[in-house]
Amino acid sequence: MQEYEDLKALVAECEADINKAEGGNKAAGTRVRKQMQAIKQAAQAVRNCILELRSAE
Repeated sequence: MQEYEDLKALVAECEADINKAEGGNKAAGTRVRKQMQAIKQAAQAVRNCILELRSAE
């Protein structure tokens, strides 16, 4: 499922910025919040695909 692979990639991409944000880097915190919004949308896409699979049965 491509949507799930996209979600995993987004989570992996934001790891470095999360570490920087924990260290007090405010710009990294802003990037993390933006990435979290993209992750939220990707997670919703995965949910929709799962519902489609379930309803196709």
